[in-house]
Amino acid sequence: MPHHPTPEFPEHLEALYRQFPFERSLAQDPLSCVRRQAHDPAAAEVAGLFTATLAVGNVTAIRGAVAELERRIGGDYAGFVERPPAEHRAALRGYRHRWIRGDQLALLARRVAAARAEYGSVGELFRAGLEEGGFAGGLDRLSGHLRGAPGAEAGPRGYRALFPTPLAAPRSPCKRLTLYARWMVRRGFPDLGVWSGVAPSELRIPLDLHVHWIAYHLGLTRRKSRTWRTVEEVTDALRAVDPDDPIKYDFVLCHTGISGDCPKARDLAVCGPCVVRPDCLLWRRRGGAS
Repeated sequence: MPHHPTPEFPEHLEALYRQFPFERSLAQDPLSCVRRQAHDPAAAEVAGLFTATLAVGNVTAIRGAVAELERRIGGDYAGFVERPPAEHRAALRGYRHRWIRGDQLALLARRVAAARAEYGSVGELFRAGLEEGGFAGGLDRLSGHLRGAPGAEAGPRGYRALFPTPLAAPRSPCKRLTLYARWMVRRGFPDLGVWSGVAPSELRIPLDLHVHWIAYHLGLTRRKSRTWRTVEEVTDALRAVDPDDPIKYDFVLCHTGISGDCPKARDLAVCGPCVVRPDCLLWRRRGGAS
């Protein structure tokens, strides 16, 4: 039998959002690296794209990878991408984070510079696709430009796989690019809101393992795999709670999992104070009282 949250779920989720310790969790989020550039929208959107691309693995490793990147480029994201390609390659030679390498980031720098030259900003590139094909169209336009047009230089091994699109790869949740869009579009804390002309209602959930696990057990999706259809399903469920800004709950859901506030097991000591406990499949399946 399908699991659904209680009718009171919107109030429960909003209460979780209101009481959440944002400052505590921001220190454990890659977004904290990008917020240092918030005073300069041009730098922020470039820093955000590089940081989102590196958002693989645990946050300690990601923050270390971003810090090493900033050391190599002198902390000047916008200036770095405008340098000659030879300088990109020299600065990033030998760089590695998980499967992401310096030669891939050097090509990313060139593609970002090309986007800025053609559209004025990465945000305008995304918005051009959004106007033609909605959010998926915006991601497709952004991803396609970063990968390169048909016939363009394919780039180093593994480069194109860094930038999936929901139109060409619907089995991917496109988590890192949806996360990047959230950072750039939402104006509510902790996001930066440096892109104009894109409504927060257009955003889709950045579906990482933590968000998917919690969303499934709250009855926001019945899908057990992280695909673009799952992204749309969870987003639709959150849009029913807040039509204007459904993705404002993403940070809370993600860090509820990362922090251990959700133990991912029925534990009265931890689950007892949780305001969404009445909606949780683990709790209700075993006959727990609400």
